[in-house]
Amino acid sequence: MVAEHGAESSDSLKMFGAVLKSLRDQGRLTQEEFALQVQYSAPYIAKIEQGKRFPPADLPARVAGVLGEDAAKVLTAAAKTLTRRSGLATWFQQWAGIEEEAISLWAYECRVIPGLLQPEGYIRAVFDQQIPPLSEEQFERQVAARLERQRILAERPNTAFSFLIEEAVLRRGLGGVEVTRDVVRNLLEQGGRRNVEILLMPLQQVDHCGVDGQMYLAERDSHQWVGYIEGHECSTLLTQPKLVSPMLQRYGKMRSQALSHLATADVLRDVQGAL
Repeated sequence: MVAEHGAESSDSLKMFGAVLKSLRDQGRLTQEEFALQVQYSAPYIAKIEQGKRFPPADLPARVAGVLGEDAAKVLTAAAKTLTRRSGLATWFQQWAGIEEEAISLWAYECRVIPGLLQPEGYIRAVFDQQIPPLSEEQFERQVAARLERQRILAERPNTAFSFLIEEAVLRRGLGGVEVTRDVVRNLLEQGGRRNVEILLMPLQQVDHCGVDGQMYLAERDSHQWVGYIEGHECSTLLTQPKLVSPMLQRYGKMRSQALSHLATADVLRDVQGAL
């Protein structure tokens, strides 16, 4: 998904960065010294302090061992003010909210690897293709937003995720060999989760119901299904049952046409071995 394009800056991220820098300064540590002690790279800490990256969830715990428990408490409080959807386009934010609360989430992609499954190198390769080009600040903010979205795979173990991906997307090699290696590794890793299903639609498939293009489906806790489609700088959220029902039927049919979960893993390992 390329939905973060056009997002606005996050004051809450900048505020968190300022708090982190202040605590680091009080501890009389340079960025390099601090980064070494919390076991992150100096450029990564710099991006957080500049408000260009979402902080990792375990940062306060790491800070406690370096700057003390009081500093960790301040940082934890600051983290609660973060705008979780910073960096997301306004037209995407409604779906992002549904995505976070879904009890079932299904995705069919024929253009790129689904955003929730993109490793950082692939995300950067995707945003490198944006027209018009992004500024460095926009670029880093949108990369951070996409990485932040991916936390739901770990944080929602009771949500059933199903990703149906065209094999051609994998074979395209966007970003080069190293990026493709990371993509395959991540697909195998995420597909090993009990609640995540990853299926490839083979390159040659005579029966294929996906001719209408990508689609996303989410089941809310009320058991109401909603659909989502997106294109060039726009999106459509579908809530009427008469519109969502065909999407559910189509996804179900494509599931039967795609490679099985185990067969998909075999193809991924074959690709991995060939890289």
